[in-house]
Amino acid sequence: MNILISTFMILVVVGVSNVLARYIPKVSGNYVNLLAGILTGILPVTNQLIAPFNGEIFMVLILAPLLFFEGQLTPLLRIKKKLGSILGTAVLLATVTMIILTWLLHVTLSIAAPLALAIAAIITPTDATAFDSVIEGRKIRRVIRDTLKTESLFNDATGIVLLQAAMLWLQKGQLVIGQNLLDFFKMMIGGVLVGSITAIILMTIREYFMRSSNNVRSSQTLIYLLSPFAIYFFAERLGMSGVIAVIVSGLIHNGEVNRSRFSDPRQVHFGLQIVTFANRILNSFVFVVLGIVLVRILQDNYSMMTKSFEWLMVGILVYVILLVCRYCYGRLFVGDQQRQTALLFALGGVHGTVTLAMTFSISEMLTPATFNFVVMVETVAIILSMAVPTVIFKILLPQDFDEQIRQQQLAFLREGMVKAGIKKLKSIDLEEAVRDNAMYDIRDQIQANTLGDFFKKWREINTEKRVLTNLQSVARRRALMYAFDAERAYLYDLAKRHVVNSDVVYEIYSEILLSESLVLDPQNQMV
Repeated sequence: MNILISTFMILVVVGVSNVLARYIPKVSGNYVNLLAGILTGILPVTNQLIAPFNGEIFMVLILAPLLFFEGQLTPLLRIKKKLGSILGTAVLLATVTMIILTWLLHVTLSIAAPLALAIAAIITPTDATAFDSVIEGRKIRRVIRDTLKTESLFNDATGIVLLQAAMLWLQKGQLVIGQNLLDFFKMMIGGVLVGSITAIILMTIREYFMRSSNNVRSSQTLIYLLSPFAIYFFAERLGMSGVIAVIVSGLIHNGEVNRSRFSDPRQVHFGLQIVTFANRILNSFVFVVLGIVLVRILQDNYSMMTKSFEWLMVGILVYVILLVCRYCYGRLFVGDQQRQTALLFALGGVHGTVTLAMTFSISEMLTPATFNFVVMVETVAIILSMAVPTVIFKILLPQDFDEQIRQQQLAFLREGMVKAGIKKLKSIDLEEAVRDNAMYDIRDQIQANTLGDFFKKWREINTEKRVLTNLQSVARRRALMYAFDAERAYLYDLAKRHVVNSDVVYEIYSEILLSESLVLDPQNQMV
């Protein structure tokens, strides 16, 4: 029950903060979610409704589906082409950084080597969602963005394996390198195999039913939504990497959607909408949770924070070492290997809730004092990894004026197409009631109808004062189709004359097609 109440409360905060973010366009939406989470954690009335953070539950309920959906948005061919880069960042860079970080923490600050390795392993995973938040509104070269995105998909497994090695070292007093390497390859390769095999089996079952007369869309959708949880549990049960398994499964699903989108368009379209919706909600959910957890960490460790600042020094040192290692790697392997490219790559290694989830996963293996110290160190590193690039990227990266212009172009196109649609309606011989209803629908495409207009129409349709007859409904449907034809012709003319970017035209064009489906599709018609 606690989990249900906590999830409901966090989702409410997500919904409210996403709305508020629209009123603060100059601030990243993820930062608004983070601030909302901080406020939720500070206020006792809301904080008490949310259960203590559980790293395992977070990994299963939030991270598994999020990585699955992110994997589905990534073409498998792109991963194959960038396999060398992925192995370099997710394995080589992560491992070398952990070795250097462990050695420096042990030598310079006399931190026990197993604990130093644990700190290094926990800070390894980078967060694609957090990275998006720090570059929002800025343009960054595609090669850097792609490298950082693919790195964040796969370096979780490296950190998890080496964290397990650190805990075994701490408990048994010795580091068995051979066994740890074997475990690493077992988790990585096993995760790939489990993810691939289960995804192919599920894909085969789905495709068989989609091509038969026994297809049930509701069951198909349910199986699809449960897939990341089942794959994650299955892989972890076998001792493999559940994270890698769900990512690989998502990558395979990407190809499936591309080659079966017309076999059952309604189901495929609904599935794509689910992916988009889930990605947005889960990304926001992650940042709200991060805000709540950060507040609780600071509140729970206030006495330790004021007695000694060793945690702060170690946290800063950890972040600086990470930056230096990433910069050196960027100079050797990333893009054109220039200084700015390396610096952007170094700063782009942003950390987030995966790091916190890994931290809380070892709470029972450490003494309370040691665990609190590790939590504070990782918290400092997370905050620095988000705050520093947010400031520096505003200096180094140019503004993304294309996105700003895009919104203006979309507004311009919508205005123009609606004028074309209304002009067409005025030229058709229609009954006044039919024309009035059709004009209302067309104006709704640019939100030109007021709240008063809506309630007027709502009263009419519910009191039967001006409900259209069957013949009038058919006439309205045909009138709307004529209007949509005029709108498409307007957009096609602009695209043919290269007045605006074709991507912008296609976005509006797809909205018209969706509107048409609501008018024509018997399963979608309301009246």
